Amino acid sequence: MQATEMFTILGWMLLWAVLIGALTLALLRFLRRASILVQICLVVVATVGVLVAGMVSAFNAMFISARDLEVMWYILGVASAVAIAISLVLGAGVSRNAIRLVAATRRLGSGEALGDSVLPPSASRRSVPAMNSELAQLAGALEASSIKLEESRRREAAVETARRELVSWISHDLRTPLASMRAMAEALEDGMASDVPAYYRKIITQADQMAVMVNDLLELSKIQAGTLRLSAEALDLYDLVSDAIADLAPLAAQRRVRLDGGGDRECMAVADGPSLGRAVRNVLLNAIIYSRPDGGVMVSVGREGSDAVVDVLDSCGGIADDDLSHVFETGWQKDRSRSAGMPLDGDAPRYSGAGVGLSMVAGIVKAHGGSVTVANTGEGCRFTLRLPLPETSTKQTGTP
Repeated sequence: MQATEMFTILGWMLLWAVLIGALTLALLRFLRRASILVQICLVVVATVGVLVAGMVSAFNAMFISARDLEVMWYILGVASAVAIAISLVLGAGVSRNAIRLVAATRRLGSGEALGDSVLPPSASRRSVPAMNSELAQLAGALEASSIKLEESRRREAAVETARRELVSWISHDLRTPLASMRAMAEALEDGMASDVPAYYRKIITQADQMAVMVNDLLELSKIQAGTLRLSAEALDLYDLVSDAIADLAPLAAQRRVRLDGGGDRECMAVADGPSLGRAVRNVLLNAIIYSRPDGGVMVSVGREGSDAVVDVLDSCGGIADDDLSHVFETGWQKDRSRSAGMPLDGDAPRYSGAGVGLSMVAGIVKAHGGSVTVANTGEGCRFTLRLPLPETSTKQTGTP
């Protein structure tokens, strides 16, 4: 074969390839919304068409005999049929898997759990075509999204249930002091109060209790909404705990609970003083309320490794093991009957609470980069607040 004939054959093949390729691209653009099966078959038919056109051009240029040309047509026909059949099988498998993914996506959008229905079949289900790597990755992503959405729905349902219970508990706990204040106010108005100063003190106590509850709710709402703003400053935890003990000493005396503290002086931490002080006071208040009469609450401040630690040990009698993991959940209460903190005398306040104090403590400590835990220890519980020490304090104490 001469060079001229070779260039002629290559030219014709290139021409047919360009024409058929352009036509195929135009058809693919027109059929871009068609099934992937149709598109795969169109690509295979175009490839076979280019091959046939090139072979015919070569046969005509080489003046092959009629018998040889007939044999070549048979070969091209069989090859074309096999190629189209394989494309149909491949396209059908891809199309079925795509339909499965579409159905799974619709179920995901309607809130159903997908389970393992969209993942490639296991070895025991070889009769079902496995997905290729790209579709398998998409199926895996859908499965992961399904799991995350299911977990999110469960958390949302749990949060909604907790919110409703919290509203119910708060309504109950606010109605109780309000009803008491109204009754005492009416008694004062009608002149039926035998001890007017005592009534005034009780009204003030009830108002203070309501203010504490409202402030706790406000703080908790900021924590849960992620809008709590902390103003970090260097402070001495020993002084902060001492102030909390001084504030709650009168309440402890009313309930005949020994309240004492000690530990390392100048145990520095970088924290928001008002918020952290509120958290410490809530833990102490909880310990005083639930400690038995003539029991004790011991507070200690110290360092452990790279943490500043505040330990509060009470004499509440302990918490059931099943409840230990729920102590810091919103709405949890040690006494389900809501009789905790019954007054020891006529003037002592009843702190029933609404189960938000410890939840708020956990949120505040977490916002400071620390942690809070609880454990049963003999006659009571030990609440441990851990806060990271400042870098300067860590270096001075030689901790790693």
